[in-house]
Amino acid sequence: MKYGSIKAVCLVVLACIAVLSATADELTVDLTSIILESFNGETTHEWFDGRHPRSFEFSWAMTASKFATTATDQDGNEVTYPRSTYVEAWPIALFGYNRDGRTIKSFGINGQFDRQGYNWIDVYPVETDGETRFEIPMPGRVRYIDLWVWGANLNYYIEAYIRDNQGIVHIINLGNIAYAGWKNLRANIPNHIRQSKRILPAHASLKFVKFRIWTQPIERVSNFYIYFKQFKILTDTFETLYDGDDLADPDLIPELWAGGNS
Repeated sequence: MKYGSIKAVCLVVLACIAVLSATADELTVDLTSIILESFNGETTHEWFDGRHPRSFEFSWAMTASKFATTATDQDGNEVTYPRSTYVEAWPIALFGYNRDGRTIKSFGINGQFDRQGYNWIDVYPVETDGETRFEIPMPGRVRYIDLWVWGANLNYYIEAYIRDNQGIVHIINLGNIAYAGWKNLRANIPNHIRQSKRILPAHASLKFVKFRIWTQPIERVSNFYIYFKQFKILTDTFETLYDGDDLADPDLIPELWAGGNS
């Protein structure tokens, strides 16, 4: 082999090593299952992202497209759709028959529209004031998201909206809910959605924005019910340790700089 060919091969090998080093965190896998929301009615949500415990306060709110029904009930009270509540119900495949009497609830959605079409209902997290929107941090590099949904055999489908580190919102189709009863809907996060970056810290975590329920034009839209239970992610929380990694820790930086002299 000529010297020039050997030199070219060496350069290719060195380039490959450099690329693998730069993306080591993406190649190393430490998958963790994290429940972001149990839909049990609590406002305090806690989980561990691999290095730090996390705690957030939020609840859920809804809004709908313009043909959502406003009606008057038999007592003369105005009823605005969609409505929500927590009910004592759950997927048996997930919790069994609950013979020990635990309090298990699900998030119930009661919707109605004045006309058929591509109507939608947004289900989104809000801060404890009930109005300010909150985006749920999704730790690590998320591989899958899944949600248990009770369907009434209506030809609707559900999307999840997530925001990347650049502020771009991506839509993930969780699937159709034209089935009877509980089902676990799962979708993978496409590779084109970046969850890491070259500069430190390397993680570029996603945030969950909302769920959107769509009705189909030929499906009925009068007085329907949908239930949510356990919103979960499967995520890779591995991050390479190095000398001085604490200086790139977003949680530690404010503490290090607090009270410092300029």
